[in-house]
Amino acid sequence: MKNGTKTITPGMVVMLLVFVVAAPFLPLLISWRWNWWEAWVFAIISISGFVISRYLAGRRHPELLVERGQYLQNTNPEPWDKYLSPISAWGGIPILIVAGLNMRLGSSTHFGSAIKTITIFLMLCGYALGSYALIVNHYFSGMVRIQSERGHHVINIGPYRWVRHPGYAGAMITYLSMPFLLDSWWALIPVLFLLIIIFLRTYLEDQFLQEKLPGYTDYSQQVPYRLIPWVW
Repeated sequence: MKNGTKTITPGMVVMLLVFVVAAPFLPLLISWRWNWWEAWVFAIISISGFVISRYLAGRRHPELLVERGQYLQNTNPEPWDKYLSPISAWGGIPILIVAGLNMRLGSSTHFGSAIKTITIFLMLCGYALGSYALIVNHYFSGMVRIQSERGHHVINIGPYRWVRHPGYAGAMITYLSMPFLLDSWWALIPVLFLLIIIFLRTYLEDQFLQEKLPGYTDYSQQVPYRLIPWVW
């Protein structure tokens, strides 16, 4: 890396331990039901999706991993994203806590095998879409800002040909799938809250990019949908 930039910091290690090691196993740890196969499937998909996407993105754009790992230390983020970004980053935790508690207290909900199969497929699609966006966009920061020090410009390849914010679209699909895989209607409550945050962040980020990033207005005319094709 240029100027001796560290690729691994204590903060990054803590985040990795929380998001990659601890969080995926929360439903199992809270419910203490180690034969809950759906929770194991979720943990495997979550960990595999994170590791594979970061490995591929790191091989292509190693500086991106530094940007994402140190995003809370950036000096020029949009003021509103100082609040929305952490909510988005930690937003999946309440879903897993609620699902784990729901199972521990005796969930009466059980979605059938057909719904579970569809849910697993959608979750894989959500991770694949988000990972694809991360791999092709080396400005995929965790905080909304113009990365002028890295030559920030419009990315219009890969999933960015379909929607302008495919990372958020992938996250939305993943979050919507989680309650159905983990047999918890109650988990839909934090999911709906998180979807509101995703839509709000998408709207504000898109507005910000049209004002501040050269070429983005032209790109938005070529790709008219922010988040959901043929809808918005």
